[in-house]
Amino acid sequence: MSHPHPELGPPSPLPANGLRVTPLGGLGEIGRNMTVFEYGGRLLIVDCGVLFPEEEQPGIDLILPDFTSIRDRLDDIEGIVLTHGHEDHIGGVPFLLREKPDIPLIGSKLTLALIEAKLQEHRIRPYTLEVTEGHRERIGPFDCEFVAVNHSIPDALAVAIRTPAGMVVHTGDFKMDQLPLDNRLTDLHAFARLSEEGIDLLLSDSTNAEVPGFVPPERDISNVLRQVFAGARKRIIVASFASHVHRIQQILDAAHEYGRRVAFVGRSMVRNMGIARDLGYLRVPPGLVVDVKTLDDLPDSEVVLVCTGSQGEPMAALSRMANRDHQIRIVQGDTVILASSLIPGNENAVYRVINGLTRWGANVVHKGNAKVHVSGHASAGELLYFYNICRPKNLMPVHGEWRHLRANAELGALTGVPHDRIVIAEDGVVVDLIDGRAKISGKVQAGYVYVDGLSVGDVGEPALKDRKILGDEGIISVFMVLDSSTGKITGGPHIQARGSGIEDAAFTAVLPKIVDVLERSAQDGVVEAHQMQQLVRRTLGKWVSDTYRRRPMILPVVVEV
Repeated sequence: MSHPHPELGPPSPLPANGLRVTPLGGLGEIGRNMTVFEYGGRLLIVDCGVLFPEEEQPGIDLILPDFTSIRDRLDDIEGIVLTHGHEDHIGGVPFLLREKPDIPLIGSKLTLALIEAKLQEHRIRPYTLEVTEGHRERIGPFDCEFVAVNHSIPDALAVAIRTPAGMVVHTGDFKMDQLPLDNRLTDLHAFARLSEEGIDLLLSDSTNAEVPGFVPPERDISNVLRQVFAGARKRIIVASFASHVHRIQQILDAAHEYGRRVAFVGRSMVRNMGIARDLGYLRVPPGLVVDVKTLDDLPDSEVVLVCTGSQGEPMAALSRMANRDHQIRIVQGDTVILASSLIPGNENAVYRVINGLTRWGANVVHKGNAKVHVSGHASAGELLYFYNICRPKNLMPVHGEWRHLRANAELGALTGVPHDRIVIAEDGVVVDLIDGRAKISGKVQAGYVYVDGLSVGDVGEPALKDRKILGDEGIISVFMVLDSSTGKITGGPHIQARGSGIEDAAFTAVLPKIVDVLERSAQDGVVEAHQMQQLVRRTLGKWVSDTYRRRPMILPVVVEV
């Protein structure tokens, strides 16, 4: 198995008969999926998603793929193929289209409807091409064929990309549910046909590669939800992804069966479910869905609320309910259902929300105590079955953390893919398919790009480090007035602390040390303000560390007169 090396340099020019594959997100992480294909000087992008921030990234709203390597080549992009409508695959599209709004978007009906609604908020009207399974479309030098795959959202597609360099198949996110709610199976016949033609490189979903066996059918959840609905005496509040149409359908069916009305809470949930209903992907009995404002007129035993926040996102509706920061107040006897899995890295945030809800008297039903979720990603048994059908000549695991990529690679090897034809890459690592072999050829920039409010890319790691210090240790400011000619202090030092846990009065002990250091510095001829600030920072920092074993941010301010 080939793997990236930290000292990889820029890739060499792509030979005329080669196909280049550059993942800009989604490898070594869950989210931010984006892959760039290059042939004959033209580019095709598959997916452009976002990653949601973790606790060590305070203040960040979204994390984007890094467009640096393609920014000077936007005119070379033939289109963006979107495999399905989840945020980790489409959420970054508005930010790329800000740089070139006329890049065509190619995807299924529901996927395009979801991204078009999102782009309206950014005032972008995209060029779109709707495709369906079995559809074959020439996109520049890329001959693309679309294949139905089953996932946790309707209308998901894999894509086979044919070029003179060979055929690449990108699965997108998929599983092989044999009893899907919409009766739309992963098209194994189509994959077998592609296999007979010859799949030169397979990019395969790795998310569940560590999980043995097969993913249970989505239908298994329905009976569990009925039991929860049958036992609930007050309101039922369901948290789910705003694009999980299949799960919401099961909630609607259970609510209808038990005589409850449903209200969607949150802008993204209302928008996406409205789109799914209008396009026929969500079946809603007449009168079942009502506006949230009308719920006060209904008894609690007839109410179901569907909201976002299943991953513990701090600004989502469920987290705000848990923190008593939402118009909907959790009361004793409410039932809350977390109808999703835990994305790695979100565990602490989710359990914090569960504890907050439980504190207010809610009965919280989640994957840990009831079967209210099944994964949308193929487990190891399905992947083995899939590889035996596809028989790829080269394999590149995608979509997953390092442990998932490694596990997926081992599955490929078990089915007969030679170890030297399995490429384990990471974001930015360039893989070239030349003469039927896939090999790593270099690396491009592919770091995190942070979205903070209206700012995109302006916040970097140093700023996040400062934010973390401020959040963990607080800040101490030191203000003083300096005679610029003599270097003598004419005012201060005045010290104030915020969030450090140290009372302002405690700094009386360190003031003489600061004054002594500055006076000795002035005697040595050091009177420049920046040097004075550094002396104050070191002196005060050492005292705080020695006295309190803390490392707050220290902000000296020197005013020269």
